[in-house]
Amino acid sequence: MKILFLNGVNLNMTGRREKGVYGSETLEEINAQIAQFCRERDVECEFFQSNLEGELCTKIQETDADGIVLNAGAYTHYSYALRDAIASVQTPVIEVHMSNVHARDEFRHRSVISEVCRGTVLGFGKKSYLLAAESFLL
Repeated sequence: MKILFLNGVNLNMTGRREKGVYGSETLEEINAQIAQFCRERDVECEFFQSNLEGELCTKIQETDADGIVLNAGAYTHYSYALRDAIASVQTPVIEVHMSNVHARDEFRHRSVISEVCRGTVLGFGKKSYLLAAESFLL
């Protein structure tokens, strides 16, 4: 099994911005922990982050992964291009958010990608990624 961990806009700043929301670990540090989690389960993993909407769409369309764990960042709330990319492939996608978006700004309460994702995991910090990955192994 192979899982693609796909991170969107501004997630490259994890650990450096809004530490009260996202924590102090960088995305690279979180990815290293995810990689260890995957190794322990004999799962191949790939990581990709981009601030560019089109690059995320292309990665979704071209991946050979068996599943995608996607934290789209702010694109979650308005990217119909990302929504359409997810809908255009057979690869199952789990939407992930480190924070509980429903306890934050009102504009974050609506996800345009949820309808085309297998499920959503939110509010568990970096563990949201692990819970989403685990769902592919059940």
